[in-house]
Amino acid sequence: MQAATVVENPMRAGMRLERTAEPCAVVIFGASGDLAKRKLIPALYRLVQEHLLPAEFAIIGLGRTAMTDEEFRDKMKASVVEFSEAKSVDEEVWQSFAGGMQFLPSNIDQPECYGELAKLLEQVDKEHGTQGNRLFYLSVAPEFYAEAVRQLGEAGLTKQDKGWVRVIIEKPFGTSLDSARELNQQILRYLDESQIYRIDHYLGKETVQNLLVFRFANGIYEPLWNRQYIDHVQITNAETVGVEGRGGYYEKSGVVRDMIQNHVFQVLSIVAMEPPASLSSEDVRDEKIKAMHSARAFTPERVAAECVRGQYGAGSIGGKPVPGYREEQGVAPDSTTETFAMVTMWFDNWRWSGVPFYIRSGKRLAKRVTEIAIQFRQVPHQLFGAAAMEQVSPNQLVIRIQPDEGITMRVAAKVPGQVTRIRDVNMDFRYGASFGVQLAEAYERLILDCILGDSTLYARKDMTERGWEIVMPILDYWAARKSEADFPNYEAGSWGPEESFHILEQQGRHWRRP
Repeated sequence: MQAATVVENPMRAGMRLERTAEPCAVVIFGASGDLAKRKLIPALYRLVQEHLLPAEFAIIGLGRTAMTDEEFRDKMKASVVEFSEAKSVDEEVWQSFAGGMQFLPSNIDQPECYGELAKLLEQVDKEHGTQGNRLFYLSVAPEFYAEAVRQLGEAGLTKQDKGWVRVIIEKPFGTSLDSARELNQQILRYLDESQIYRIDHYLGKETVQNLLVFRFANGIYEPLWNRQYIDHVQITNAETVGVEGRGGYYEKSGVVRDMIQNHVFQVLSIVAMEPPASLSSEDVRDEKIKAMHSARAFTPERVAAECVRGQYGAGSIGGKPVPGYREEQGVAPDSTTETFAMVTMWFDNWRWSGVPFYIRSGKRLAKRVTEIAIQFRQVPHQLFGAAAMEQVSPNQLVIRIQPDEGITMRVAAKVPGQVTRIRDVNMDFRYGASFGVQLAEAYERLILDCILGDSTLYARKDMTERGWEIVMPILDYWAARKSEADFPNYEAGSWGPEESFHILEQQGRHWRRP
């Protein structure tokens, strides 16, 4: 197995070019769980298949389920077949990949398990040449994050004596500002910030990464990316699915905690940020947090006037009837948990002063789509007359994150004929059609970046806490008025509560219908 090697020009610090990944062992906590089966093992297999990982590579799975190494390999092979795009494995690649896979039955809160892990890692270093480089992936319930890090620290496994040690922590990172701060304090007792990789898989999506290139590699758009030319921005994160049997979890969460304060804010920060001094991870993340620090605080008055919460009732998706949220398994019959939220963000800075950012996210909506719509201002003078201009909309740039990843620019054009008639037309760019390649899964990119030591697409401590600082006034306001929630207030298969449309209409604007 041969790893790809492309030398990175040091004069272009931070530019993510192909580099050789160093030898390492990946330790997956919760290796028998759903995330490992669906995403992590298929992503690692794909990286090996693409020659992006070296031959000196090994995987240790940890879990409470007792199984042999061979049973673990068989289960993971079945997962790769089931969840990979090809629905098959290359037997030669698999044999090389599986040769470095082992399983260690363990419990997160038992110190003796970490002693066994330390011995196994020493053995793996000798047998597979992993050179003491270790990546610990915490694919476990959030309440075990701090305990896992504590036990690793107490066992001496977080020390970087022989090689590097990095820890990937899944979302949700806390359930409130206080819990996020406490979790940060707990893990920073044993890890340096540079060792912590707080993962948000949205940042691994190709189109999200393309935002940086689109903004800062094209001279045509960046001069227009400000209050002088942009009227408003819409970010839509819509799902057609319900809670998918996770009613118990969702009752404690809701869409603001589950999606907006992490996924959506990460995308929002890239849209709103200033150009970084370089593409180094710290420079990029510095500009993202600067933008979020300029976000206007939510007062009770603002929440009442500019935010909307909703919960879906019964309806139909794809022509099939679906139950309301309160009829879902694990959901209280009088639940006031929001499955839809719309928030209006303002950035009080030079670039975005006076430009509203409308965000909506929800379940059981009309279409599965995540997109950013940049709405430009109207032309200053109706040269072609009011009647002709009524047929066209302001220019709009739409960046689609999922599905059908791509970019659409809406412009006005003359309809052929002797009379001047104007109509909207779209200029489309689609990843699949333009490049003819299968887009890498987000986890492939993010895991490889961690092995390479590139934290650009991971959340820093200050960013995780800032997201909670912004949304806590919204959550507190709604929690104090649970009895006022008139739920359900939107039908499954619709675009959410009518009130979310009224807020824009009062300002002479309209939600884009993807």
